[in-house]
Amino acid sequence: MLLLLKSEPNGDQPMSLSHYTPIAFIPTAHAETARIFYEQTLGLTFVSDDQFALVFRVGPTQTMLRVVRTQGEFTPAPFTIFGWEVDDINATVAELAGKGIEFLRFSYFPQEPNGVWHAPGWAAVAWFKDPDGNTLSRSQHPA
Repeated sequence: MLLLLKSEPNGDQPMSLSHYTPIAFIPTAHAETARIFYEQTLGLTFVSDDQFALVFRVGPTQTMLRVVRTQGEFTPAPFTIFGWEVDDINATVAELAGKGIEFLRFSYFPQEPNGVWHAPGWAAVAWFKDPDGNTLSRSQHPA
């Protein structure tokens, strides 16, 4: 599906969002704790803190991640809301485990002792939570 926002200046081609850099949003009810987690534990580049969000830059394209302040408590989504594709999932899982991050275990599919799940013929994934209970992931995909 192509999202049509407006025509290009020549009027012939629709404008596509595939030409623009995405911005990611993660909710937090505890901004101070979230900043420590995303900046120090995960090693993201902190940019700014305003009344609405903590702003970080992520990855080789420096995508903007806004950790948005909620109005009071919230219920985290029961699924992954943000993830990183990595070259070596076992190394990155070990690195984060060394920083105190506990990887999630699920009873309905087999996982390695470090929490990594291997999807049949596809990716390797490991999940963890941020201090607000948001589910995040690391995944390694076949070349």
